[in-house]
Amino acid sequence: MSNFKIKQVIVLRADLKMSPGKAAVQASHAAVSSAEEARRNHFLWWKEWIESGQCKIALKVNSEAELIELERKSKDLNLPTALISDMGLTELKPGTITVLGIGPAPSNLIDKITGSLTLY
Repeated sequence: MSNFKIKQVIVLRADLKMSPGKAAVQASHAAVSSAEEARRNHFLWWKEWIESGQCKIALKVNSEAELIELERKSKDLNLPTALISDMGLTELKPGTITVLGIGPAPSNLIDKITGSLTLY
């Protein structure tokens, strides 16, 4: 939970045991991609998020299935999302789903989906 009205959540797969650098890069892909989706489809959310400091929260799940379910629930609420799969150039096999970006969007909507997750 946060005090920001608009936030972005980055959900990483803890089961992959990515190195800190790999996790940072994958999280960055998700942050940029879901922010771009918000800018295109939810401009007012995006604008408020930019102007209020771009609040981001990093959370974790333990499986690909959990990540895909979070994406489905986010899309059901019409939230901007970005599901990231790795190119397989370094640590992971090509196509490995690593992270989900949700938002920027209203915190109360995101919390309905990710409020029970723990910090990464």
